[in-house]
Parts: sequence; structure tokens; C-alpha cells
Amino acid sequence: MSATAQIVGLHHVTLVASNAQRTVDFYSRVLGLRLVKTTVNFDDPGSYHLYFADETGSAGTVVTFFEWPRAPRGRTGIGGTHHVALRVADRDALLRWKRRLTDLGLRVRGPHDRQYFTSIYFRDPDGVILEIATDGPGMLFNEQAGIMLQRTPPAELVRGGRDEALIATLTWPDPVTTIDPAMALTRGMHHLTAMTANVERTDEFLRGVLGLSLVKQTENFDDPGTRHWSWGSPDARPGSLVTYLERPATERRSHMGTGQGHHYALAVSNETEQLMFRDRLLDAGINVSPVMDRVYFKSIYTKDPDGHIVELATMGPGFLIDEPVSTTGSTLRLPPWLEEHREQIEAHIEDIDRSPWPYDGFDGDRGMLSHPGRSLPIPETMEASS
Repeated sequence: MSATAQIVGLHHVTLVASNAQRTVDFYSRVLGLRLVKTTVNFDDPGSYHLYFADETGSAGTVVTFFEWPRAPRGRTGIGGTHHVALRVADRDALLRWKRRLTDLGLRVRGPHDRQYFTSIYFRDPDGVILEIATDGPGMLFNEQAGIMLQRTPPAELVRGGRDEALIATLTWPDPVTTIDPAMALTRGMHHLTAMTANVERTDEFLRGVLGLSLVKQTENFDDPGTRHWSWGSPDARPGSLVTYLERPATERRSHMGTGQGHHYALAVSNETEQLMFRDRLLDAGINVSPVMDRVYFKSIYTKDPDGHIVELATMGPGFLIDEPVSTTGSTLRLPPWLEEHREQIEAHIEDIDRSPWPYDGFDGDRGMLSHPGRSLPIPETMEASS
């Protein structure tokens, strides 16, 4: 593979939702992301594919959903996504998010000090584990260039050693009714975490084949003894990070369904480099799809050694190719080859109310609890995560 072909960072993550309306309500009205594209699953045009991101759908800010209303609940396990982490500027912004989400009726864990960042955890309406993490101090703050050690977290920061009662009391002192710039989740993803039965084998795939840098070897803070490795750009910048938890091969495998990840996508600069990666995967004996036209980007699909779907997507042409920034997400967009079927597709999917709920980014003193017609039940179970 040419030295010029490299992974730019995270492109998007795709999750499975049971209800498009509820997903729009949560990610747009509660978390303040922009519904940047309303379309259908190109491989299954009878169901929605919703894209949430910053204003223009910049790579690395995009969280997408397939709506599968009749699918069973998914299951976290080996070969699947564990959680998705979004970025904020600092700890104060994190505490404001904790207060906002708690006041809206969500169960929030943390803030937890992970040494490399501080974060909170909660679940979306379908049970997806979401994390909000600070940018700093960074994954490399205690590493030396060219030297990577397997690290054991400080005892006072791991489960069983940290002061859980004190952590539960930490929050912002006042109600948070607006999403200010420091809180904005449109900075994009911080990292995403998947699960593996063999972290060295995952390293061979991510580093040996895809060329990512191994930037951290530690143990999971919520499950001491479990290896938790991270890969990304050489400088380990937030937005480039993929992390894997290692669990024994005898443990349960992921089961696709609502509340679970479908795939994660890494960004490549252009179609030429994408083809270089495709050749590299084939040379390594790894199955990979042909290039697929997703209108807003080109994609190839492969799987990690545990069977998790991994996509390599181009940076362009982008989400403004078929509508101006002022109206992104406001109407159903279809690829050219499906336009002739628009009438049948629109008859098969339910309309989405995109009106403010109560209005974008702001909940006043009402929040979810005062909107019983569009309530967002949040599962209370929370698996160990970091």
C-alpha cells in the first residue's frame, strides 16, 4: 500500500433504532445534533436511514441509524460495538451535560476519570450506550514516543477503588436549559469501542493491515484485568480513535438488533486511496466488498477478525451534494436510482415530525418528562464501559 494511503480518522458509526421519530427527538432535541440527511437504507429502501452530525455532515461527526421497527433487541458482545463516545471541550461542559440529562429523566453514570479524559455514560431510547468525553489530557500524556507499555490504571480510578458515592454527587449546580458552544456535541466522535476475543489479532488487522497506530495498551477501568487497547492517528487525536475490549472467546457474541451498532466507518481521503486499501485487504486474504456508491461518499466493507463490519468511506463528495445547508435533513432524499420508486417508498415509511421539540437544542424547564406523547423511556441497566 502506498505510503500516501492512510486512514484519516473516524467517518461515521451506524446504529439500529426501533423508531425513527423517537430517534430524531432524542438526537436532535435532547443532544442537539443536526438531522443532516433523511434518506433510506440504499440496500433496504423500505426503511429509513437517518444521519445526525454537525451542520454540514463533516466526516467524524456523523452518527447514523437504520430504522428496524420489527427487529428484536440487539445484544452487546464479541464482534459488536460496545459504545460510542462524543466529544466536549472540558470537564465543566461534561458536568453541564450530566445536569441537563439527569433533569430530563436519564440515568447518568460518572463523571469518571479515565486519566486520558473524563466522561459520563447514559443510554439512548433503544439502549445504545453513549459516552461524552473530554478532549484532554489525551491518550499519550504518559507515553514516550516509540514506546508502548501495557498499563494498569491507578487503583483509585477503577471500579472497586473509586469513590462511587462522591462521583454520583458531582454535577452542575444549576439547571442547564441550553446547549452552549462548549457543550456542543457537533465536535463529533471522541472514540468508539468494540469487543474482541483476541486483542493481538485485532492489532494485526487495525495496525498491520489498515495502518492505524497503536496508541494505548491499558486495562478497562470498569473491569480490571480486561485488556483495553486503542488505535488511531499517530498523535492519538480525539476523532481518530477506535478501542477494543478483550473478553474470553467463550463469552457471548454480539447479536445484531435495535440498540446495537451495525458497523463503524473509517475515513479515507479519496477513491484512489480507497482502492489501495481494497487491494491491501485482498492481499491479506480478507474479504472486502466492491466499491459501493452511497451518493454522499463511496464505501467498501470488510470485517474485523471477530466479524464486526468495518467500512472505509471517502471524505466526499459530502452531504450538500443534493441540498443546501439551510435545508439539510428536512425532506426525504433518495439516490437517483430509487427516484422512480419514490411513491412506493414514501407510502411504506411513516412521516417524521421535524418540528422543534420543543425547539432545537433548548428544552426550557419542560424537558422530556413533560411530553408524554413523545416520551423517551431509557433502559436503566448499564454495562461496564470505558
